[in-house]
Order: sequence, then C-alpha cells, then structure tokens
Amino acid sequence: MKEPRSCGFLIVKGNPIQSFLLMKHANRWDLPKGHVDPGETDIECALRELEEETGIRSQQIIVVEDFLYETRYMVTGKRYGLGEGPVEKTMRIYLGRLTEDVQLAITEHLGFEWFEWKPPHRIQTKAIDPLLEHVAAFFNQPTAECETHPVDPSQS
Repeated sequence: MKEPRSCGFLIVKGNPIQSFLLMKHANRWDLPKGHVDPGETDIECALRELEEETGIRSQQIIVVEDFLYETRYMVTGKRYGLGEGPVEKTMRIYLGRLTEDVQLAITEHLGFEWFEWKPPHRIQTKAIDPLLEHVAAFFNQPTAECETHPVDPSQS
C-alpha cells in the first residue's frame, strides 16, 4: 500500500530570518508542496513543487542544513486509492533561504504573501503555526548553527 506523503518548502528571506512565504488558497494559507512521484526522493519532490508553484529554482535557494519538519495526520484514503477509511499522511517540510530577489510565478494558488518573521505567529493552527514554532525553536537552540549549504537533489 502506498503511503500518502507530501513534501515542500518554507522559503525565508534574510539571515536572520526577516520574512517567509505563504501561498493563498481560497480559505487558508499553505506552503509550496505536493505529493511525491514514484521514484522521486522527498527533497526532489520538494524542489520540483517549489519551482512548479512559485517559479523559484533550486539554484536560487540555500537549504538550511539539519532542518526538517515532519508531521503526520489523518486523511480520507479515497483520495489516494486506499479505500474509504482514514489513512495516515506524512508531510515533510524543508527550509530554504533565498539567495537573490525573485519574481514569483504563481501557478496553483490564488496569490502569495511575504509575512514578517515575528514569532509567535498565529496564521493557521493545524499546519503553519506548528511549523513556524519549530523553525523558531531550531534557531533558538544554543547548538543550532545557522549553517546552510547548496542543495544537491541527487544526495537524498
């Protein structure tokens, strides 16, 4: 049985973080993310979805080393061809820092917004707020260096 899994990015500007990007749906804010294709690694999926949904290419970001946010929640199996009952879905989010100003090309959302980085954030309690709390905690840890490295999708 295939496991429903989506991967994406939280994109930030600045070091330290000054702002972060969210995508506008009709009734909520979301991240550029999507489902993993067969044969695709999680980071490859996240990079593909980022470019497809925003126009941001992998060469325009630096992936923050040692950061990964993962959560699991229940969804209807019907959407994934897994029957009528609930199934567990995994969402994995990487953190990417823009290396240059970009003109966004939005393809799958109603719009976007760069939100000011001013924790604590109260945007969406289910998915976005816990992710932003995780980012804040990651950078506030005394052992957490703000090191970043260019991404190589083949190394995942």
